[in-house]
Amino acid sequence: MPKIDPPKDTKRAEKLAAFDRLLTIMDELRLNCPWDKKQTTESLRHLTIEEVYELSDAIMEGAAEEVRKELGDLMLHLVFYAKIGEENAQFDITDVLNGICDKLIHRHPHIYSDTVADDEEAVKQNWEKIKLKEKGNVSVLGGVPKTLPALVKAMRIQEKARGVGFDWDDKTQVWEKVEEELGEFKAEFNIADGSEIDHEKAQDEFGDVLFSLINYSRFLDINAEEALERTNRKFIYRFQYLEQAAAADGKTLSEMTLEEMDYYWNEAKKGK
Repeated sequence: MPKIDPPKDTKRAEKLAAFDRLLTIMDELRLNCPWDKKQTTESLRHLTIEEVYELSDAIMEGAAEEVRKELGDLMLHLVFYAKIGEENAQFDITDVLNGICDKLIHRHPHIYSDTVADDEEAVKQNWEKIKLKEKGNVSVLGGVPKTLPALVKAMRIQEKARGVGFDWDDKTQVWEKVEEELGEFKAEFNIADGSEIDHEKAQDEFGDVLFSLINYSRFLDINAEEALERTNRKFIYRFQYLEQAAAADGKTLSEMTLEEMDYYWNEAKKGK
């Protein structure tokens, strides 16, 4: 492995001291705090998930100070899990950190070995191939977590399939697939006479429409999860403007017509 000189970092000692301080505080809390003493990996799990979503909120809002705080909360959780692992003689923070360092070196052979990867796509393909060998998965998709939210899972499935060359050649083919799925869905379920539909089949077909749209977003380098969240936030802003503006005029939404609500909605659109 070629020797890489570490970047100059005049604050490295401060960073190490800060991490050491956190480890010391974790030891003290685990020994002396009634709440911290009771925690297990299972009891912390849902709290960690909550912290990740709070970090996501801060990132979406572009609030750097909040991002800093939420990263601290997550760092605490990581140290907490490592402390519990140490107490159970399973692993400690040294094992955790060395493990991720070893993984990064192994999965970046274009940096630490003689593999050539000239662009981002080549790096991704190498990563997926190495990961597949490491985990011994029979399927390329075996590493996709089962509990991922469906939209994020669809993105990961498509990325992993692309990593081994199973993908469309260009975005025009993908859009044709979107139109095909939309056409099939509309033809079968946009029934004007209100006839009963097969809801299970409709759900399957609607899933196909969503999957194809997510696929197309990938070809445009759009993060589908982020795009939908931006729309969610935009809708919330406009709807809350509608509520507040109507209330300021002495009106109640439940007593307003859709046309009246549209007036405030259009006003909200001017702002965001």
